Amino acid sequence: MTKAMILAAGQGTRVRPLTKTVPKPMIPILGKPLLEYLIEHLASHGIREIMINVAFNHHKIENYFGDGRRWGVEIGYSYEGGLEHGEIVPRPVGSAGGMRKIQDFSGFFDETTVVVCGDAIVDLDITAAVQEHHAKGALASVVTLQVAPDKVQEYGVVVSDADGKILYFQEKPAPQDAKSTMASTGIYIFEPAALALIPPARTFDIGGQLFPLLVSQGLPFYAQQHDFNWIDIGRITDYWSVLQRVLRGEVDRMHMPGKQVKPGVWVGLNASVPWDEVDISGPVYIGSGCRIEPGAVLRGPSWLGHGCQVRAGAVVERCILFEYTRISANQLFTNKVMSPDYCVDSEGYVSYKGDETCALHWGDARATN
Repeated sequence: MTKAMILAAGQGTRVRPLTKTVPKPMIPILGKPLLEYLIEHLASHGIREIMINVAFNHHKIENYFGDGRRWGVEIGYSYEGGLEHGEIVPRPVGSAGGMRKIQDFSGFFDETTVVVCGDAIVDLDITAAVQEHHAKGALASVVTLQVAPDKVQEYGVVVSDADGKILYFQEKPAPQDAKSTMASTGIYIFEPAALALIPPARTFDIGGQLFPLLVSQGLPFYAQQHDFNWIDIGRITDYWSVLQRVLRGEVDRMHMPGKQVKPGVWVGLNASVPWDEVDISGPVYIGSGCRIEPGAVLRGPSWLGHGCQVRAGAVVERCILFEYTRISANQLFTNKVMSPDYCVDSEGYVSYKGDETCALHWGDARATN
């Protein structure tokens, strides 16, 4: 029986302010956390036992997913941190260190284990990947994809022989130093013996430390190449780009919630929209409890989370509005990710509510008008 480990203990600093109050795996796509898509995908391949390492804002993950029964799986959690001066302080121990911590605690990883990062969406045929891993007699496998040469510094890259055995591994090399453009997707398959190579009670990384160790010892460590979608949200600008693709229907298995009231326009429950007095062109989702005032304009691809408000004369184009965001009257918002507190443009520039240097006006829809 194959088990799974989801890596979810990182702080997500590169996607702030999206991760100011939630862990990166809980960032929503079409109203569902990234992590939920991963759990559903693992379950679809018959994986029933899943461990998740957690640290920053760990309760947000634990409270949402609980024991996993809603998804037909069992979920366990491994918290990385401790009590210091009367406060609980998160202290991640690295991707490999987190696995070794679980193994030393209970010996959970007694079968082939699929490891996935909690901040990406994938549709990999996991069953086929595990079969290839076993067929090659691998101790460890890493699923790879080709990336552009100028992007290699964002990933670990591998060089392998004709059979896929990894000869060289580089963690986030500079483009001029990269030996390959085959990037690790953060999807790994391990046998229990691989975890014995991780030193106990130490911070240790899979890509930067465990993989070079496997190569240096000449162990059966293989790269796999599959045709699949890998949607990585490594930076805040990726989030806006991914949502645009998803809303345009370009990503399989991701479908708009709500009721489609006209072509390209979906609405949740109890939304107030004066249809004859607004200009809406899809794809657009208007969440439950949203209020769109007369004279407002919505241009897709756009997503309005529940409880949002778009005041009269405002124009919202290609924007993502988190729940309870209010767009002030006669404002023009284009290519933005919005919350009641901050605004991020598609280039990653962040403005905060009340910033006098920002000409845009928005706020919290729960506030008194």
